[in-house]
Amino acid sequence: MRNWKFNHIDFSTYPDYEENDLGVFWSPEKTKFKIWAPTAKMVELRLYKDGVSGEAYHKTNLQQFENGIWSTFLTGDYDGKFYTFRVNDGEWLEEVPGIYARCVGANGMRGMIYNPNKTNPENWIEDNGPRFESFTDAVLYETHVRDFSIAENSGIQNKGKYLGFTEEGTKTVDGVKTGLDHLKELGVTHVHLLPVNDFVTVDEEKPLEKYNWGYDPQHYNALEGSYATNPYDGKVRILEFKKLVQSLHNSGIGVILDVVFNHTYFAKESVFNQIVPGYFYRQKPDGTFANASGCGNEIASERSMVRRYIINTLKYWVEEFHVDGFRFDLMGIIDTQTMQEIRAELDKIDKGLFLYGEGWAADQSPMAEEQRAVKQNTSQLYGIASFNDDFRDALKGNHGDKKSKGFVSGLGLHEESVKFGIAGAVYHPQVNPAYIDSLSFHWATEPDQCINYVSCHDNYTLWDKLKQSLPKAGDEELRRRMKLAGALVLTSQGVPLLHAGVDFCRSKNGNGNSYKSPDSVNQIDWDRKNTYIDVFEYFRKLIALRKNHPALHFPKAEQIRRGLNFCTSYQIGVVSYCIDGKPVGDNWNKMILIFNGNEKEVEIDLPEGNYRIMANGVDINEEGIGEALKDKVLVEPLSMSLLVAV
Repeated sequence: MRNWKFNHIDFSTYPDYEENDLGVFWSPEKTKFKIWAPTAKMVELRLYKDGVSGEAYHKTNLQQFENGIWSTFLTGDYDGKFYTFRVNDGEWLEEVPGIYARCVGANGMRGMIYNPNKTNPENWIEDNGPRFESFTDAVLYETHVRDFSIAENSGIQNKGKYLGFTEEGTKTVDGVKTGLDHLKELGVTHVHLLPVNDFVTVDEEKPLEKYNWGYDPQHYNALEGSYATNPYDGKVRILEFKKLVQSLHNSGIGVILDVVFNHTYFAKESVFNQIVPGYFYRQKPDGTFANASGCGNEIASERSMVRRYIINTLKYWVEEFHVDGFRFDLMGIIDTQTMQEIRAELDKIDKGLFLYGEGWAADQSPMAEEQRAVKQNTSQLYGIASFNDDFRDALKGNHGDKKSKGFVSGLGLHEESVKFGIAGAVYHPQVNPAYIDSLSFHWATEPDQCINYVSCHDNYTLWDKLKQSLPKAGDEELRRRMKLAGALVLTSQGVPLLHAGVDFCRSKNGNGNSYKSPDSVNQIDWDRKNTYIDVFEYFRKLIALRKNHPALHFPKAEQIRRGLNFCTSYQIGVVSYCIDGKPVGDNWNKMILIFNGNEKEVEIDLPEGNYRIMANGVDINEEGIGEALKDKVLVEPLSMSLLVAV
């Protein structure tokens, strides 16, 4: 029996291969096959006519070359045929499509040889996404391909599919916009998609029998087939995903891919271990698989060919699919050098690509924390952002405890944590980390390294969290708290991220971990947009407000320190500050933003001058609301007030 412990192996002795030509490449005259398998003694190639069933109709051995390379080519046109590799390193491993497969059949069991020219939609060569002077100009909207359109009330024909993002004019029976038109109406700049690379736990032949978010990777360079209209022909999923990207780009919306380079679903059985046993995974001192992911294994990103694989995979998604950036799941497992090299290599293609991730791990890693891309090391990650979970928990309470509270649910005396998020996690002389339980220092160097959010796919939706922490709160009160949370996220420095449907009070019926729950739990219920249209309109206006006023998203930390001043006297349950908009050309020279988390009205003394209210807890109107004020302002319970000097 094979020994799956690796403490007797020095993986640093494995040869490196620098060229980016590994995988399977078709041409009309011949198809080339090349893999890196330094421990192999023999590599067999098998050809199939079908991607799921049938016996191999042709077998041949690859030839061994230097640096662990095995290669061969087949003369003739093999477009549409399927293949696998089988490695013998002293004993035979299982047949797999290899780690470089870009096109696969149903459930990723066999790779597909394909003509890439057949996978481009019309006018693809002209396709490109939006670019900004600073990433702080972005407004991110996180969603799942299936959740977005699967509900019957979505009005979308291609339910649960890539093509669901390409349909225009979709509405509910009440006439509210859904799908792509909803995104345009809301005004977000980027759609952040949960994983779309090939994952394991949904049977692509029976896609509606199971649900999963997709954080169980199988193939990193191939697309998930359950979101395609035909999972058997790998070219279809490529073409349809490109149509998704093109449709969003044509609407002025960028596409961010959620990538999961911290673990694979399978460990021993994975494509990595069936080609180069042990190399792609970190091990504990006893040689068993380390598990900082909490999923049974963790990727050894620091090893040269693993790092090269990750970088080349990301470059492929950018160059072939025109994506606009990446979100790294459990980025805190990846070593900082790899993240730095990712930024440097992608910059050679496009400096406008946005990179961000979760600056933490799920468990202990054998790699020291100071070497990994955890949030505390964000200062080492130029051009890469981390999620601000400190702000998230400050606003709504501990993410895992349904009864805990935060600022928007009535917790007082923790306003410093809210100020930290408002300042975009950068150093600000008026924010003291000593008063923040989760912090010892400001971890962002620049505001574009801070992703501010209050909810995402993980844990409870914001609506459900508020309902559970405030069981006696009525519907109207919860709406006010939702608006207050949205106002804090969308007017703070840094980069805001919204969980899809938060703009109309999305609920998962109190489910706090819906990663494999059915569509009835995870689907976006578009009828709620009509029910909570006032919340949607408030979020829409907040996004427009943010876009219209550069002082709400300073690109540099020094501008925040100079232009943002916590200028009013402290009151429990209140956070307020002034912004000087002149240095960034804002037509509002001086703004005062006041957030009242109390259930009663508060009176705030104003700095000298005359002011006009532009936003309150009910409406946002850049022409002004009510008469001019001076000296004092009354702020309604559970609301934001934004005043401008006149």
